[in-house]
Amino acid sequence: MDFIDADLFRYIEGHTEHEPELLGRLNRHTHLNVLRPRMLSGHFQGRVLSMFSHMIKPTSILEIGTYTGYSAICLAEGLQQNGKLTTIDINGELESIVRRFIGDSPYGEQIEYIIGDAMVEVPKLDATFDLVFIDADKANYTNYFDLVIDKVKPGGYIMADNVLWSGKVLEKNRKKDDPDTLTILAFNKKVADDPRVQNVLLPIRDGLMMLRKK
Repeated sequence: MDFIDADLFRYIEGHTEHEPELLGRLNRHTHLNVLRPRMLSGHFQGRVLSMFSHMIKPTSILEIGTYTGYSAICLAEGLQQNGKLTTIDINGELESIVRRFIGDSPYGEQIEYIIGDAMVEVPKLDATFDLVFIDADKANYTNYFDLVIDKVKPGGYIMADNVLWSGKVLEKNRKKDDPDTLTILAFNKKVADDPRVQNVLLPIRDGLMMLRKK
C-alpha cells in the first residue's frame, strides 16, 4: 500500500483534518487487538470518505465490508439528518467492537449493522442508495458491482477500495496467476468499460475507484 514517501505521507496527514477522538480510539483499539489492522481505512482515507460523503449529502448509504466500523462512521458523518447507512460484513467475530464504537458515535441510530453474506443480504434490501462503498473480499468485487448497480440512484456513487492492490495491478509487481490480483484487474476493466458509469481511479492509499452512475 505504501506508494508515497513516508515523510511526505506524514506531511499529508499533518495537513488534513484531525482524526476525531472516537475514531482515534477505534484506530488504536483495532491495531492493538485485531488481526490485519491495515484493513482499517485510517486517518487520511477516513477523512477522504467523510469529505466525499459531505459532498454527496446522501440520505442512503450501503457499505459492503464493515471490519471494525471505522469507515462506516466516517461515511455516516455526511448523512442527511434523516439518513441511514447499512453496513454488511460476514465476520461476526468483530461484532462487539463494531457495536460498541458505532453505539458511542453520534450516528448509532442511523447505522444498521448486518452480519451476513452480502451476496445474500443485499438482494433483501428494499432500498435505493446515493452512495455505495465496496471494501470486502476481492473475489466478489465484480459480483458486488453487478448486485448494487441497479440499486444506486441515477447520479449516485459507488466507491471501491484496494483497486491498486499494493501495486500488483502492474505485471512487474505481481506473481503469475495471483487470483486476487486477477479479480481486481477484471473489476477495474469491467467498470472502466461500463457505459452506465463515469469512473476515475484515485491513487488514495491502496487505490479508490470512484464511479458515478449516469
